[in-house]
Amino acid sequence: RSSWLLPAPLLTPPVPVITAPPCSLCPEGAHRFQWIRNLVPEFGISSSHVKVLSSPSEFYELLKVQIKAAKQRVVMASLYLGTGHLEQELVYCLEETLEKSLQAKGSPDLRVSILLDYTRGSRGRKNSRTMLIPLLRRFPEQVRVSLFHTPNLRGLLRLLIPERFNETIGLQHIKVYLFDDNVILSGANLSDQYFTNRQDRYVLLQDSPEIADFFTELVDAIGDVSLQLQQDDTVQMMEGMVHPYQGDKEAYCEIAKRRVMEVINSARTWQELLHAKTFHSSQSGSSLLSQQGSQQASGSLKPEPDTWIYPLIQMKPFGIQIDEMVTETLLTEAERDARIHLTTGYFNLTQAYMDLILGTRAEYRILLASPEVNGFFGAKGVAGAIPAAYVYIEHQFFSEVCYLQQQERVQLQEYSRAGWTFHAKGLWLYLAGSDLPCLTLIGSPNFGYRSVHRDLEAQVAIVTENKALQQQLHQEQEQLYLCSGVVSTSTFEQPNRYVKLWVKLVTPLIKNFF
Repeated sequence: RSSWLLPAPLLTPPVPVITAPPCSLCPEGAHRFQWIRNLVPEFGISSSHVKVLSSPSEFYELLKVQIKAAKQRVVMASLYLGTGHLEQELVYCLEETLEKSLQAKGSPDLRVSILLDYTRGSRGRKNSRTMLIPLLRRFPEQVRVSLFHTPNLRGLLRLLIPERFNETIGLQHIKVYLFDDNVILSGANLSDQYFTNRQDRYVLLQDSPEIADFFTELVDAIGDVSLQLQQDDTVQMMEGMVHPYQGDKEAYCEIAKRRVMEVINSARTWQELLHAKTFHSSQSGSSLLSQQGSQQASGSLKPEPDTWIYPLIQMKPFGIQIDEMVTETLLTEAERDARIHLTTGYFNLTQAYMDLILGTRAEYRILLASPEVNGFFGAKGVAGAIPAAYVYIEHQFFSEVCYLQQQERVQLQEYSRAGWTFHAKGLWLYLAGSDLPCLTLIGSPNFGYRSVHRDLEAQVAIVTENKALQQQLHQEQEQLYLCSGVVSTSTFEQPNRYVKLWVKLVTPLIKNFF
């Protein structure tokens, strides 16, 4: 198909849902989700290493503290880095930490790797690139800046689509921030509004070297197939690498898929070996007891894991659709009387997700942005009509819920908070009869067409048996939903919900791009 026809909606067959054991045969509690490790590595950790953050300012302050404390590595993957004074302060923190590393005895240990999207990071004269070039010039041996360029933006299409609009074709959308062995998973970008009044979600995994290694390798893999920013603000590919928009598209995507899947599969194999070793050790009780005794004497005994982290990757341009498969299976397998709280800043669910929500047994509480807290509210030009398009999509879904008489089981709620915008995404799963969630998904995907088909996405499934961590996750969910109102028929009769005819006509044609 010609490259200039790429904006046409991608017609792809439905993704196969993983065959998980029937719920009646599932192990009790959190262990029923162990089927996820058939696809991705399973990292068992102590719940004491997990901290849920609640506010943009807390997120920003943590970023600065972690950068300043880093000794070996700083790895940051985001859509873009903003250009305001708060973002500049982050760059100063990086500069200060790199300077300290440079002045330390011997060769500097600290390495900084930053992965951003090419089109979003290049927007405007002052942009992410110009913010980071001083670091590249001052610390050329320690700093790497990679700019991912989607292989779907090429040829005549690339020449014709103007700035900003070219971002609709595909993006690097992963948000991971790690410092030595501490990892922050979020949906937030590195921009001032995400540090002040744009509500998102954030979780810190402390002292988790294996998880930090995994995401370091993942970002390195994407970085290797990305354009490398140079000190003179030009970009070039690594030697021998196929170019994302000048080279052969099929060859590029195959190389990218192989690099990413190598990271996933090698980590999964290693974790399986560790799991088998632990299992066999537990079979020899006396030797294990003596081993535990010696470990306890030396104070090095690690607590038994009560929490499991599963990284879920979605990169449909490369043929990787793990996150989609796991999400669809979770929705399919959710039993009657289970409760799923699902949130997205941009309510534009794929048809598959909508069908599962409307056709399965669990209760759903879906939190979405009211028009006033939509990130596009008040934008100039065509972008200013995007909140109205989301209202139209929401109204269509709500009408379908009513038509199927599912209002009790599927409830929509709109987040509204004066002076704030809403960008939180993910889900919390409450098993039947439980008041606390045992699983959450947190990361970059929005559950929409873009997340599934166009962009590079990553999130983690956090599964826990620990009541204190379950309580943390429950409080996070309650705090977000506290700022919401239930959607009803009267919601769409309000003057601010009026959708112009042209928006209604255009929305079905463009909904796959936002």
